[in-house]
Amino acid sequence: MSPPEPTLRLRVDAEALAANWRVLDAMSGDAKAGAAVKADAYGLGIDRCVPALRDAGCEQFFVAHWSEVEALAAHVPPDQITVLHGPMSDADVAYAKAAGAVPTINSLEQASRWTAGGGGRCHLMIDTGINRLGISAAEVSDPMIQSLDIDILMSHLACADEDSVMNAAQCEEFRTCLPRIAHRRTSLANSAGIALGKEYAFDLTRPGLALYGGVPRPGMAKAIGQVAHLEAAILQTRRLRKGDRVGYNGEFTAPRDMRVGTVSIGYADGFLRSRGPGAVLKHGPSEFALLGKVSMDMVVVDLDTAEGLGEGDWLTVPFDLPNAARQSSVSQYELLTVLGQRLRV
Repeated sequence: MSPPEPTLRLRVDAEALAANWRVLDAMSGDAKAGAAVKADAYGLGIDRCVPALRDAGCEQFFVAHWSEVEALAAHVPPDQITVLHGPMSDADVAYAKAAGAVPTINSLEQASRWTAGGGGRCHLMIDTGINRLGISAAEVSDPMIQSLDIDILMSHLACADEDSVMNAAQCEEFRTCLPRIAHRRTSLANSAGIALGKEYAFDLTRPGLALYGGVPRPGMAKAIGQVAHLEAAILQTRRLRKGDRVGYNGEFTAPRDMRVGTVSIGYADGFLRSRGPGAVLKHGPSEFALLGKVSMDMVVVDLDTAEGLGEGDWLTVPFDLPNAARQSSVSQYELLTVLGQRLRV
């Protein structure tokens, strides 16, 4: 028997997602836009998002872990899949060979491991200043690196969402590496990097956040549409008397007799406690303030002006990412990727 309908909804606007990819592809100029779909398409679901991106024209998909390959390969050819963390073990190499996904080489050790396992097409990450993954520029000339069959030569910007001198410095550092090693394509820009201009686009861009409705630079706001839409049902209504307290630690005290509703969303669903103070849920144009602390599975809202709303009615959870980030001081990336499993099914 199938379970009944949940009291939470996540609607992914596939048309908006596809439109965002096309915008970012156009902004990339002569470069082609790929798509970062790691972390289950930034929390919105591989099965929901990848078909829309594929059908829009995307041909290169990026994940972080080998465990993400199987779900992605159900929708796109494996040779279009890049695994950014690379081969950490001989088992990773064997899996890459069997699955057909392409590893990103991040170190001399990974280069040696890949070559020992038979080698073949790979990508190479060069660290130009973010100091996470990638070989150093000084290691580009190492014979082990020089022997690789490199398709995409890439690096990653650290401050693309800011007007930082580091952006130009990283771009220049990357350019100095290009003539030093054979490769077929180059890639530097993430979502924010695309907005920095054509000199950052190279052959392939790797948007992530902006695909899903995030706005990493203010100048992109009008071009990027909202993709994720959340709703939660009212579980119960009740009448409070003046002085009654709401939720854990009784942080809200009713200033008058009032009507409130308990709504089916909480921090287990990614609606974090930091989103509570000053937040509202909506029904059409009407807004209802949250009262007290966010619980694991519930929040309480002021329904004093909405006598017609009751158990089973749906409220909209505002999820315009830039606005939600400003209201909660939680980054747009985190707002997406902390969405709970109950919203992903």
